[in-house]
Amino acid sequence: MDGAAGPGEGPAHETLQTLSQRLRVQEEEMELVKAALAEALRLLRLHGPCTSLQSSGTPAPTRDSSITAPPGLPPTCSPSLVSRGTQTEEKLEMEPSSGPPGLSNGPPALPGASEEPSGTQSEGGCSSSSGAGSPGPPGILRPVQPLQRSDTPRRNSSSSSSPSERPRQKLSRKAASSANLLLRSGSTESRGSKDPLSSPGGPGSRRSNYNLEGISVKMFLRGRPITMYIPSGIRSLEELPSGPPPETLSLDWVYGYRGRDSRSNLFVLRSGEVVYFIACVVVLYRPGGGPGGPGGGGQRHYRGHTDCVRCLAVHPDGVRVASGQTAGVDKDGKPLQPVVHIWDSETLLKLQEIGLGAFERGVGALAFSAVDQGAFLCVVDDSNEHMLSVWDCSRGAKLAEIKSTNDSVLAVGFSPRDSSCIVTSGKSHVHFWNWSGGAGVPGNGTLTRKQGVFGKYKKPKFIPCFVFLPDGDILTGDSEGNILTWGRSVSDSKTPGRGGTKETYTIVAQAHAHEGSIFALCLRRDGTVLSGGGRDRRLVQWGPGLVALQEAEIPEHFGAVRAIAEGLGSELLVGTTKNALLRGDLAQGFSPVIQGHTDELWGLCTHPSQNRFLTCGHDRQLCLWDGEGHALAWSMDLKETGLCADFHPSGAVVVVGLNTGRWLVLDTETREIVSDVTDGNEQLSVVRYSPDGLYLAIGSHDNMIYIYSVSSCGTKSSRFGRCMGHSSFITHLDWSKDGNFIMSNSGDYEILYWDVAGGCKLLRNRYESRDREWATYTCVLGFHVYGVWPDGSDGTDINSLCRSHNERVVAVADDFCKVHLFQYPCARAKAPSRMYSGHGSHVTSVRFTHDDSYLVSLGGKDASIFQWRVLGAGGSGPSPVPPSRTPSLSPASSLEV
Repeated sequence: MDGAAGPGEGPAHETLQTLSQRLRVQEEEMELVKAALAEALRLLRLHGPCTSLQSSGTPAPTRDSSITAPPGLPPTCSPSLVSRGTQTEEKLEMEPSSGPPGLSNGPPALPGASEEPSGTQSEGGCSSSSGAGSPGPPGILRPVQPLQRSDTPRRNSSSSSSPSERPRQKLSRKAASSANLLLRSGSTESRGSKDPLSSPGGPGSRRSNYNLEGISVKMFLRGRPITMYIPSGIRSLEELPSGPPPETLSLDWVYGYRGRDSRSNLFVLRSGEVVYFIACVVVLYRPGGGPGGPGGGGQRHYRGHTDCVRCLAVHPDGVRVASGQTAGVDKDGKPLQPVVHIWDSETLLKLQEIGLGAFERGVGALAFSAVDQGAFLCVVDDSNEHMLSVWDCSRGAKLAEIKSTNDSVLAVGFSPRDSSCIVTSGKSHVHFWNWSGGAGVPGNGTLTRKQGVFGKYKKPKFIPCFVFLPDGDILTGDSEGNILTWGRSVSDSKTPGRGGTKETYTIVAQAHAHEGSIFALCLRRDGTVLSGGGRDRRLVQWGPGLVALQEAEIPEHFGAVRAIAEGLGSELLVGTTKNALLRGDLAQGFSPVIQGHTDELWGLCTHPSQNRFLTCGHDRQLCLWDGEGHALAWSMDLKETGLCADFHPSGAVVVVGLNTGRWLVLDTETREIVSDVTDGNEQLSVVRYSPDGLYLAIGSHDNMIYIYSVSSCGTKSSRFGRCMGHSSFITHLDWSKDGNFIMSNSGDYEILYWDVAGGCKLLRNRYESRDREWATYTCVLGFHVYGVWPDGSDGTDINSLCRSHNERVVAVADDFCKVHLFQYPCARAKAPSRMYSGHGSHVTSVRFTHDDSYLVSLGGKDASIFQWRVLGAGGSGPSPVPPSRTPSLSPASSLEV
């Protein structure tokens, strides 16, 4: 394999890049001038008389029968000449044409006309935008600007002609060149190899922008114009699909579990379902088959929250669930208030909304009361004072509230024997609260605090968990690895309330249980207690008197124990700090049933022939997922951050791009690394195989696309060339269906086209690429998808885009935690979509599986993976679970589901 050569450095390289950029800008101007001239000809033919000019002395050219007229042009006249300079007298030479009427996005070419080279400027990010009008919404067709005279010297101009004939010959060549520019032609190589034109004026000079109605559309991002040419097969934009697509999405599976940074996140319902959360979704998982077995179990989802869920509590009836969310902001930057939802786990319907506007930052901990059939709910928020409040569940009324402590509160709970006793624990404290309900009148209740005293025992830094014993004692687990037993003192039991001593509970026993912090305690049905350790990853069962009965160790790659729940029989569910959910028992050990990433996700690709997909991200893990069995097939440590990936068309290997400029090719079966190459020293943002598997394109943040020729089913590759011309980092790229061309986007909103088979040449004439068919469509900028951009977008609002293989819909991942589904092509401004929520962070990538049966989406910082089932227009597939709130039409004309 050839070594990867880094980009040139030094003043000479910078000067070359500057000159290349200026050259593209100047050539773009010339292309637009030609287009405007051609449009002027078309308008003159529409409104001018079809008569021959006898005084010109020039024979009228014969129109080729294969050339068709533009829309709305009668096929009886053909242009020959344009007016001299900027004079108002305009002369046309016409003759009848016998060619059949047709449709075209530009005027026909003139026979024998000399072809001028066209511009090379990208469709977006051109510096000639200084002459444009004020930025408008996407999709606005700009009117033709008044034609300006140009003193630009032209190539191939005749020096032997008489002075009186030069203006006429020059204008004749202009008209011929303009007509050839807009002629339907599949040839791009001939234009791409021509010398560029020069144009006066430096980078700061004012330039006019021309745009042709029916030829192109223009949108603006951050005030920059992005011009996109309309394919010749589209007669009118009004003919394009409007309205949301008939296809819909139904959330099929959520991969991952939020155990890295949350507590109170794992319970078992009366139905036997395991309830936990990740992102904005509360998952109800039904175990089935053997632990981790393919096809075992199923999921349902409560999706009523608008931001990330932080804590859970299950009602004593085992059916109702309370879930608290954090505060957030909507897409307009307006704050979203934290709130608690009480909902029915059987119907997934919201029963009560508690505390809207009453909490700050988020809800940190929840607990239902026990002895009074769960009539009350205790909530601790994430404000500086960590406000402790008690609520009536049926009425949603606040009964009491008090400032808790300035230290973090990690757990809260009612005594199972007395609802007037509430306990909180957290950083360096255990507090025992006495609540008087005030006869159930909202706001009349009072809360008084009595602090737990450690006395001769070392005061731990954190007390993450506690549990009530049947005899009324309390066990706490702390950061020192100790389990402390707290008992109520005799003197305090005789003097309850405000008059008693503050040392209500005292430590009566201590046992050193774990090395490192204790994260979880669980009271089993048989009266024994389970404890889960952090550093030692041990799960220990304790009998009366804190005598160790049995223990098991969690494998290191799953992380430490975060939460414990008792399942059916002797079965246990264990949540870990590496976002895995394990199932098993102390005797037989544990196996994973739910796994996930632990940090921000970016890389995603789907298998070309199976319902499998691969993910990678900042946790340096590369994971292959089985979409049918909803399980992790394998994972490996990349040692570096993975940002992008793609399968070879054979499916035998996969390429992964890293943040250091390295890219790896791995065998998908053996996980063996067959290639390890470095291109530059900046991160790679996109890797993509050509549809025939003969080329590999590597898009880098050094503004280059590296091309490799590939053989032996992707196991061998060698450097073929580099695509140089972008003025910012590469963001997206796609291959044409014939595997010869590339369309690419960059960070400054450029759209460039490349002839890879012809030597990695930048295609100078973008207009000729308007009809090219693309094997995939993941570029976020282009005529076929510009309608997905919302009003007022800053150019970073859309992170990923993917067209389905049947070319009927396009999925979009945005910066506002939403997945959208649009019709394809989506070439109408403000196109409506079907909008789906659930992610708690920016959605970084979306991809359809090989048969379009599923769509996979990645959450960014929430580290979640959502697998959506695509339901066809005819209603094929299972019916989606009804949403927990009424679907509504958003201001962006998106139907939220």
